[in-house]
Amino acid sequence: MSETPDSEVVELASRIFDLARQGDAEALAAYIDAGAPVNLTNDKGDSLVMLAAYHGHAAAVAALVDRGADPNRPNDRGQTPLAGAVFKGEDAVIRALLAAGADPEAGTPSAVDTARMFGKADLLELFGSR
Repeated sequence: MSETPDSEVVELASRIFDLARQGDAEALAAYIDAGAPVNLTNDKGDSLVMLAAYHGHAAAVAALVDRGADPNRPNDRGQTPLAGAVFKGEDAVIRALLAAGADPEAGTPSAVDTARMFGKADLLELFGSR
């Protein structure tokens, strides 16, 4: 049984995904506090944390994980927010995710695998010290 999604709900979700991409931590927090799902995902399985992390927004990542977002939630391709942040070279996001309990070994490829692939010895050392 397939129902057509309510266009207003789709529009609201799109707006929230855009806020994550733009890093608007305050507005994201307000939507989550008002009842939007903190682990909302798009049609590719990208969570709000994934979008904020991939676009380099540490404050938005922190606001989401402080409200219960899963820092290890993979997208439909098995990628985690931490691996995405390593790929993009987003050090502040990496540290925010690690502080929130992100697992460097989670996902495919994992953050560890991604750091190895790009020769990021400093991150491998950071991950190893956890």
